[in-house]
Amino acid sequence: MELSIDVDLGEGPFTVTTNLWVIVQWERKYKRKASDLANGAGMEDIAFMAYEACRANGVVVPAVFDDYVKRAKSITPGEVDTPVPTAPAPTVAA
Repeated sequence: MELSIDVDLGEGPFTVTTNLWVIVQWERKYKRKASDLANGAGMEDIAFMAYEACRANGVVVPAVFDDYVKRAKSITPGEVDTPVPTAPAPTVAA
């Protein structure tokens, strides 16, 4: 599962994309499963994933998550990319 997140830390907007590592970090911190995101995610959830995605992609961010949130001008979730594990089987019309 990948989630694109639009971030503006005051130096212009950019987009980061989560990866498996980011989602696992979120699960560990908040003691929730990724499937819980289907029921909605709070701003702290999105901000945390953006923070970890920034760090994973080499974006320089404050060492403390709360300082990152204080600095952020906007954090907006974008598209979710959930890969289809297999192609659907062809069906036979009767």
